[in-house]
Amino acid sequence: MLRTAEIIRKTAETDIVLSLNLDGTGKSAIDTGCGFLNHMLTLFAKHGRLDLAVKCIGDIDVDYHHTAEDIGICLGDAFADALGEMRGITRYGNMILPMDETLILSAVDISGRGKFVSDLKIPTEKVGDFDTELVFEFFEAFTRRANITLHVRQLAGENSHHIIEGAFKSVARALRAAVKIDSDTMGEIPSTKGIL
Repeated sequence: MLRTAEIIRKTAETDIVLSLNLDGTGKSAIDTGCGFLNHMLTLFAKHGRLDLAVKCIGDIDVDYHHTAEDIGICLGDAFADALGEMRGITRYGNMILPMDETLILSAVDISGRGKFVSDLKIPTEKVGDFDTELVFEFFEAFTRRANITLHVRQLAGENSHHIIEGAFKSVARALRAAVKIDSDTMGEIPSTKGIL
């Protein structure tokens, strides 16, 4: 069973083509127009062992807001499409990930209910030319469209780059565990409701 998806989204603000393979090897081809976001999505693919390609032409002459949010929307749509009925998935995943002085906990439930909860305390307004508040916009859009519950907790951290990178890596690793096919429950929906 191929767990792949391709999303094309064109608005007055962004033009995005995104493809995803949940059972990949971590290969990526990322071109968002924002160097820092490229970096985050590249390591997201690597640590999630997802094959991910993103090409975005956005209104970056304004700022990166629409680009970050709309890529989150497309990635969430791709996850939902690739997961399908979600038969046999582990459903839950978590990771406590250290990155130098930073420690990030992520926990995910592929629940059918979109909810993002975070207490990240990013000390600077920007990393390079990237507005750090867009981390929240990205994950909010992603979780809403993927219909997953995602908690991200900052247990330690002082450097903005480390906190954000730790969050992307931690979330990717938690998702990797959650989407994995559980050999003990092959073909089963992991819910007493019979649907997610």
